[in-house]
Amino acid sequence: MRMRKASVIATIASVSTIVWAVIALSRPAPIEAAAGQAASPPALVDGYQRSADLFTNSTSAKSGPQRGEELYFIKCWFCHNAYTKTGPTLKGLFQKQKLLSGQPVNEQTVAAKTRAGGPLMPAYKYTMSDVDMADLLGYLKSKDCCFEAENPPPNPRYRLTGTAPAIQAEQSSLRGGAHGVVQTNASVPLEGIGVQLVSSRTAIRTTVYTNEDGTYEFPVVEPGSYTLRIAKPLEFKPWVKENVSISGSPALETIALERLSGNTPFLPSTPDVMSQLSGIEWLMNLPGTAQEKKILTTNCTHCHSYPQIFKNRFDEAGWRIIVRRMQRAGGSPLITWDSKAPATADDEVLIKFLARVRGPESKDPPSVMTLPWARGPETRVVITEYELPRTLLAPHDVHGDSQGRIWYTAHRSPYSGMLDPKTGKVTEYRLPATEAEDTPGVLPGTHRVWVDKNDIAWYSEQWDHFLTGIDTKTGKIVKRFPFGPEYRLNASGFSNFAMDEQGYAYETNNKKEMIKVDTRNGQIERFPFPGKLRGVYDSTITPDGRYWVGGEGNIMGVWDTKTREYREVESRTQWMSFWRGGFDRNNIAWYAGRAGVIVSFDPKTLRLREYFPPIPYATMYEAMPDKNGEIWTAPIHAGRIMRFNPTADKWTTYPVPEPFSHNRRTWIDNSTNPVTVWYVDHNGWIVRVQPLN
Repeated sequence: MRMRKASVIATIASVSTIVWAVIALSRPAPIEAAAGQAASPPALVDGYQRSADLFTNSTSAKSGPQRGEELYFIKCWFCHNAYTKTGPTLKGLFQKQKLLSGQPVNEQTVAAKTRAGGPLMPAYKYTMSDVDMADLLGYLKSKDCCFEAENPPPNPRYRLTGTAPAIQAEQSSLRGGAHGVVQTNASVPLEGIGVQLVSSRTAIRTTVYTNEDGTYEFPVVEPGSYTLRIAKPLEFKPWVKENVSISGSPALETIALERLSGNTPFLPSTPDVMSQLSGIEWLMNLPGTAQEKKILTTNCTHCHSYPQIFKNRFDEAGWRIIVRRMQRAGGSPLITWDSKAPATADDEVLIKFLARVRGPESKDPPSVMTLPWARGPETRVVITEYELPRTLLAPHDVHGDSQGRIWYTAHRSPYSGMLDPKTGKVTEYRLPATEAEDTPGVLPGTHRVWVDKNDIAWYSEQWDHFLTGIDTKTGKIVKRFPFGPEYRLNASGFSNFAMDEQGYAYETNNKKEMIKVDTRNGQIERFPFPGKLRGVYDSTITPDGRYWVGGEGNIMGVWDTKTREYREVESRTQWMSFWRGGFDRNNIAWYAGRAGVIVSFDPKTLRLREYFPPIPYATMYEAMPDKNGEIWTAPIHAGRIMRFNPTADKWTTYPVPEPFSHNRRTWIDNSTNPVTVWYVDHNGWIVRVQPLN
């Protein structure tokens, strides 16, 4: 196995915006460069803005073969990895004599093929610069090529390697720490500005937001050196000050921000601005019909960000290749897919829309507008972000144990892990434990994690379909049950299971059944679906194991596992596409869907209610209730976390420091007051949300 050294990564990382098989994100679309121009990072962002590096595929290095690995992963891996059969492996490419075309292998012929594309490969000539190509070729020629799941690169932002660090100061309260004021350079107070402290020792980021007076206040943090910065300044020029000594509750200097665009609401569509836009803001500013945008938000929403699409330029033939691959794949790695399935009418609408607004000749507006800033109760929140040791993991889910530690999954790698929030240190665990236990020809990776009452962390190994239990006290694997015959390898399978209080796991298979798994011995009880439902993305179960609920399309189904009675109900909203959810303490199931709706469902009465968030183009991956009956959800393309009170029919929208809120699974710590919300952003960092009220 090829081993890595963190020193080879020259700059910042902590992301894994990892989808779109053949999409290159190397150039910012609003100022798209010709292929001969050099790729350059945004000029008006500081070195801490993750989204700026995502914008130019520069999370691991600014240039050279190391950046080339990131380009390879995003552009090439999906078709040329060790598991798919779409294209030949590129490992050792430059040791070969000829390409499949018969041409000699050299930098010129490889670059020409990449730019020209082919029957199953879009032409990158519209979206790759010469610098991009040089970095990619440098990586393809290096001994490190080519990336596979076994060896994801280290995250140079992660600093807690080696011995365990000293314990961070516990938060006795969410207030009482460093404080200050943010205003314009004309001394006008600014509300809703994210002010962030980045620890020089742990790299933990703590963000608070200014109130209507422009004041902010941090919780008490560990004494030490910090970087003080404005998180996602967007309409203002960046402000950052390093080596700020923090101890106790100091008054910090007043932060005066300078506007980018004077007295106009319009912001220039320059890379520094566009790299800070959420996916919804991108969509707001692009032309298109309601139908086109609805098809996009329904079909292209949950595996990746919208900027993953809109930063690119392809001709119609290129977009057709991409859309067909996306729509026919059996899971986000795109390893299994039906290449012969015809395009649908909706596919054609989407392809032509993308070719029109993201084609070689499409023009961008000279300026853009954004969503409103946070106001009032929306500013009363503390956001803490924790780095993971590796990048390109595509982390998916989290769950907490009895000690308050957070266990997470890695969708495209065997390396999952556990975060200790008291220190910021992450302990990694390989699933399965050794390479020898990997299923040959199958991508390793985990999807859901669920910590049971005995503190066993249960992981679903998504692509080879195992349920694996780790003892959280010892870190040892104690159980591993195979479910391969129930599913297709390298495609979505045993993944979104739910557990009841007795330790039974519930999931659906590819045989039109709900299955109940005894985690003591792996035995299965089967519940064949007698209605329209064939299977679901997410299973939910009442704590006592009585009622199972899941949805597919517009159909919500419920099993009474005691009587084995099954019933269905249909949502009014079309294209609902129920995704993920959970039961509240009254045994009401809550779900979110691609249609931008959250629903409540009573399994006894079959009453289904629909609730619509106050954000345009919102699509949510999940809805999760807390102990108070409030529902937490994230419009994954909005850069916000939402809290819904169904009794008052009231939404509170909290901003997060990056323009992403790619939350696929929420774990709520109901032992705190107010509750504490945890998720892992699919881009590669763990997030803690602590409302002040």
